[in-house]
Amino acid sequence: MIALKGAAVSAKIKEDVERLLAGLHGRIPKLAIVRVGERPDDLSYERGALKKMESFGLQAESFAFPENITDEAFKKEFKAINLNKDIDGILLLRPLPKQINETDIEHIIDPCKDLDGISPENIAKVFAGDDTGFAPCTAEAVIEVLKANDIALSGKRVAVVGRSMVVGRPLSMLLLKEHATVTICHTRTENLEETCRQAQILVAAAGRAKMINASFAGEGAVVIDVGINVDKDGKLCGDVDFDSLEGTASMATPVPGGVGAVTTAVLARHLVMAALAK
Repeated sequence: MIALKGAAVSAKIKEDVERLLAGLHGRIPKLAIVRVGERPDDLSYERGALKKMESFGLQAESFAFPENITDEAFKKEFKAINLNKDIDGILLLRPLPKQINETDIEHIIDPCKDLDGISPENIAKVFAGDDTGFAPCTAEAVIEVLKANDIALSGKRVAVVGRSMVVGRPLSMLLLKEHATVTICHTRTENLEETCRQAQILVAAAGRAKMINASFAGEGAVVIDVGINVDKDGKLCGDVDFDSLEGTASMATPVPGGVGAVTTAVLARHLVMAALAK
């Protein structure tokens, strides 16, 4: 089984970013990372994003708020970040605590600064196949990984396990745009393992540590793991039991070192695109 590492794909996107940066004539774009609380997966993503921005020659600042912040207080802080002219793009780490109305935040964020495609305007563009908006970074990163490894999508059967607006649904739209035949699966899908085994490409986006194993993968399948979880030993892991796929899948992305590295590279590209559009 071939491990599809994200480093080479990230390096290719870095070249795109460097070309785009030339159009800013020395101005360095700035990213705001907004986090509420200290969930381990959020902290991992934040660290990766900060490291990536620095390695790409971009600026980033974290805005961290306590988990018990009120809805009113958070909205006030978020609006200030949103209106800050020095900030070119925003990454909001989700899900937010229950006391914060996440839908309100999705409507507040400036679509031009919404680098992770959470605003109604950007999501609508993804579903309409309109490239002028920002798609969620992880969803776009999956497409980048597949294309970079010359994995054809047109006509292929793809199963996406997960139906969230963060990955599952927008990714399915991006796959449809590439002419794949997509089945969206979830925890209530009957005969889930059998449905997944019929897919030539399987994407795990369920948010459950090591949920997907060899029994879900058809012979020679390509398995893409977008999960970021922490196991019982406190180690980072994905939604896929990677080692169990040996001898069944033809290719698979590891965690860490797979899609995550590409996700933050896509975020960097979105940041420079947002700065250029100002």
